[in-house]
Amino acid sequence: MLACNIHISIDDRRVCSSLSKIREIFGKLSEVGQRLTRLELVLLRTVGDIHQRSLAVVSTYRGLPNPGSRILGLGDLGINGMPISIGKLSLYIAGAGIRPASTIPICLDLGTNNQKCLDDPLYLGLRQKRITGPAMTEFMDEFMHEMSVAFPKLLVQFEDFSTDNAFLYLERYRNKYPVFNDDIQGTGAVVLSGLINAARLSSAASGRPITDHRILFFGAGSAGTGVAMQLMSFFTLNGLSQYQARERIWFIDSQGLVFDARGPMAEHKKFFARKDYNGPPLTGILDIIEYVKPTALLGLSTISNAFTPDVIQAMAVLNQRPIIFPLSNPVCLSECSFQDAVDHTSGQVLFASGSPFPAIEYDDRTLYPGQGNNMYIFPGMGLGAILSRVTSLTDSMVEASSLGLAGSLTEEERSIGLLYPRIERIREISAQIATQVSRAAQKEGVDRSTNLRSMSDAELFEFVSSKMWNP
Repeated sequence: MLACNIHISIDDRRVCSSLSKIREIFGKLSEVGQRLTRLELVLLRTVGDIHQRSLAVVSTYRGLPNPGSRILGLGDLGINGMPISIGKLSLYIAGAGIRPASTIPICLDLGTNNQKCLDDPLYLGLRQKRITGPAMTEFMDEFMHEMSVAFPKLLVQFEDFSTDNAFLYLERYRNKYPVFNDDIQGTGAVVLSGLINAARLSSAASGRPITDHRILFFGAGSAGTGVAMQLMSFFTLNGLSQYQARERIWFIDSQGLVFDARGPMAEHKKFFARKDYNGPPLTGILDIIEYVKPTALLGLSTISNAFTPDVIQAMAVLNQRPIIFPLSNPVCLSECSFQDAVDHTSGQVLFASGSPFPAIEYDDRTLYPGQGNNMYIFPGMGLGAILSRVTSLTDSMVEASSLGLAGSLTEEERSIGLLYPRIERIREISAQIATQVSRAAQKEGVDRSTNLRSMSDAELFEFVSSKMWNP
């Protein structure tokens, strides 16, 4: 088995490893910005044929003005973020049977703005401030090109890029290479799946049409806006136009309601900035709930207990079965607990969180929290993309993964009110998602494994299942 970690950095002092594979992997090295002359490759352990790789998780850990506001609240880890890439690939292996020897965890070391790391004598990464702007983009262009040459079957997952870079590099490369961003697309897909099932239950209780749902986001970073882009599919699948779908979504950021007349804002927020509100700034979440009257409240803020009892009760007043998804990780940063959501909605909440909560006994019945864990999505989506040998990973493929997950509930799971299937069935779920993703790739003509097109759905499912690696 091949076990290999790759740490790639920009550095003007270090000399590339003398391993004979270096030139084969990265070809001719070019200058990147002023005195940024090396792509450094460290193969910590190499055995076997490194060209037979089909999946890479690429991370670059970054500093933000408020490090606690990023996904998982971990801040700028520098090269210490490598275990996240390794962990993600472990979930691909466990969840979808991706062959371990075909994976590469990669950390792009562009420096760090974490002074604690820079001062640590045992820190393994570059001791310089993080590279940004054109120099980083030139580096990324070279990296993506050389990876595609060295590993022509490679699917690349971006992980934990800063908000602006997450959107920038996803848009820059998504139509050129098989690449996706889990923080944007994976999170969006898993939340869309949970919302589909929750909205059906909420509409059944209220009698309101499914297209009447109004979604309020608390948190407007890359995860929040990425989820919102994906949730537009919820409305377009039910007959609304793109414009109408966008009008069903509102955002709250650190300054309150996001609206056009408020003034300058980050680029990624502009698409969902409200154009139908021109009043004074609305800064309080209760005031915004009263104005928007949402049927669904989604938290991606990493602000612990932001959904106070008053907020939860306000949602319950507006809806027979309010949809409340506190999606921030880990548990200590969740916007509310399952217990609080149940207690303050008289047990009527439709709940999904980013982190796990235990089931609750309430009014002589057992209530189960949903967990919108990306692990439901990315293993199956990756498996379908790899087996189909896609040239790009399209929006319709991401949407297909959501629909595949939403439709994977068993009758027993539906009968007890689950929004997501039991994680113990992850291999079966991943096979269903991979089948749907493969079909979506075929419809868009981005598949290179054209022999799969002639298979029936049952045959394709069996083929996908047969390709799962088992220890």
